[in-house]
This record gives sequence, structure tokens and C-alpha cells, in this order.
Amino acid sequence: MEFGGACEPQDVGLDADRLREAVRLVEKRGSIAQLCVIRDGHVVVDRSFGCAPNALFWIFSASKPYVAIVIHQLVEAGRLHLDDAVAAYWPEFAQNGKREITVREVLRHRSGVSSAGSYLGDARAMADWDRSLRRIEETSPGRPIGTVAYSPLAYGFILGEVAYRCSGQPIEELVRRAVLEPLAVTDTYLGLPADQWDRHVPVRMGGPAGPFFQSVLNRRSTRAAVVPAAGISATARDLAALYLALLQDGVGPAGRVLRPESLAIALEPSSEGELDPVARAPIRWSQGFQLGGPRWLEGAVSSLGATSSPRAFGHNGSNCCIGWADPDRRIAYAYLTNRLGRPRTALAHHAAVADAVLAAANDRT
Repeated sequence: MEFGGACEPQDVGLDADRLREAVRLVEKRGSIAQLCVIRDGHVVVDRSFGCAPNALFWIFSASKPYVAIVIHQLVEAGRLHLDDAVAAYWPEFAQNGKREITVREVLRHRSGVSSAGSYLGDARAMADWDRSLRRIEETSPGRPIGTVAYSPLAYGFILGEVAYRCSGQPIEELVRRAVLEPLAVTDTYLGLPADQWDRHVPVRMGGPAGPFFQSVLNRRSTRAAVVPAAGISATARDLAALYLALLQDGVGPAGRVLRPESLAIALEPSSEGELDPVARAPIRWSQGFQLGGPRWLEGAVSSLGATSSPRAFGHNGSNCCIGWADPDRRIAYAYLTNRLGRPRTALAHHAAVADAVLAAANDRT
């Protein structure tokens, strides 16, 4: 098979030339990468570039949907409610003006706690769960509660601790049992086990700050840590499997991940026509995902593709890794790289690869 998948593109209504353009864009960039494209449940593209097919990428914020799904599962089970205050489950969180912040506001990136003081401080503390929680407990909202402001790392620690407080299970165990097992995937880890270290792909970053970030992100202690918002290690095939299940009414090969009504709630748009001051982009947020569709700001583009459907959903990871599903094209997609580049340039690249794949879908029925 030319594209490494289990079926030919034309068998599922995809244009092979357009898919070749997507592969060419990945090859031209020259990064270590994996690309997986699934249509109508059939794997069409499953390619690795400069690495083994089972190499594990640190997927950055493409990790966030796994945590959000756990929260929506706990709502399904009646163990929490989205409009409950975070402090109802985690009383220490209430300090310094955070008493009224709800779980829903955290999911929507409207908690006001986009960081626990500073993003650099969050990054330095992220491999230490207790330290990260204490920082969050002691901080004050840096922005008005209810206004949109992306939360790169605090998001995951807040939701992870809420999940633990109302279930009694640590977030990594909840992700494993409630998300990964129903998906029947075996190459996804929230916190990389020591015996999987040899499979990890080191992150590469240029520029003056590159050596510092590489030294932090490529440490064993960082990769092994439970960092819910950014710390999943996975293959593109496994990440695409998540979005395939969500396209199939939330059902994976070994069980249900989410009920359709819960997924509908998770995908309700919560941000339309607003510039996110942290992400510095007009992101269409929902309650756990980023949404596709056109952007109102001239020159702005979605990492899900400029031609993505407004119903498309997924999550970008530092313009380095991404997974998404487009229900209108019936495509599940994952593109993982090891390269942290300039945000605008990297975003344009990811959008171009996505658009080439979307263009291959010669029908939208």
C-alpha cells in the first residue's frame, strides 16, 4: 500500500493525488513525524517519517481532550456537574478569589486561571504534581472569570484534581481505564513508563530558548510525569483512533468512550468571534475541544485546516502535534511531529497538511 494504510484511497472516496500532496508537505519539512488518516473507519494513511511506526511522541496540548472526556464521563455517572464550583470538590482551590469558578468555566478556558502566576513557573513545576497544585491553590485569577483565556497547563491539573476528588482515582488511571481501554489502544501513556523510554521521540526546538526547552521537555522526569494538559505520549495511529471512536457515536472497539449526548455537550461552541489573548488567535473553543471552520480575523487559520468544517473538532498541541475529526468528511486524523517551530510558520504548515487531506475528500455526503 502506497500510503501505509489498510485500504486504497479510492476505496473510500479519497483522491490519491491530494493525499500525495499531504505526504509531500510532511516530507519537505524534514521533521521526525507520523501521519494517520482514517475515513469511514478504514485506515488510508499510516506513515512514519524518520522514526519507527511505534515511536512515541509527546503530544503537548493534544492531550487535553483525554482529560476533558474523563470529566464528561464523570458527569454521565452523576459524580459531578459542570456548573458546580471547582471548590465544591477541592476546597483548597477556593483561596484568593477562586471560590466561584466552575468546572464548566475551566473546560471552556474561561476560569481566569490561565496560569498559576506565570507560564514559565507552571512549566518548571509541571513534573511535580503536589507543587503544581499548591501553586494553583495560592494563585489569584489573572483575568476576569468568564472571559476567554487559554490555560496551557493549569487546565489539566485543575480538572485532573477534580476528577480525583470526586472519583477517588488518579487522572492517569481514569484515562487508562475509561478512555484507552475502550479504544483498545496500547501505545498511549499519560506519564511515560520507564520500560517505554527507548521508544520516545525527543523534542527539537530552534532559537535562543531552544536549548532550555529541549533540556526540560526531553528529561526522563518530565516524560514520566503526569501532566494532564500536555503530557501524553502516543503514536499517530492511537490518537486517530480516539477521533474515530468519537465519529462513531463515542464507541471504540472494546467499549464506549462517551455517549452521543455527552459528546454533543462537549462540542457546544463556547467562543465565537473572540480573540483569545493567550493563544493570540480567534480559536473556536467548546467544552474540551477546539472547533474547525473559518476564522473571522483576516489572515487567521485553524490548525484543523482553513477548509475544515465548522463541525470539525480536535486539539492542537503547540503547533507540533494535532488530532481532529471532521464529521462532514468522515475523517479522523492525527499528525505528530517532534518540531517546535515559530508559531505562525508551524501553524501554517499544519493547516496546509490538513487542507490537503480535506481536499482529498471529493464528496461531503
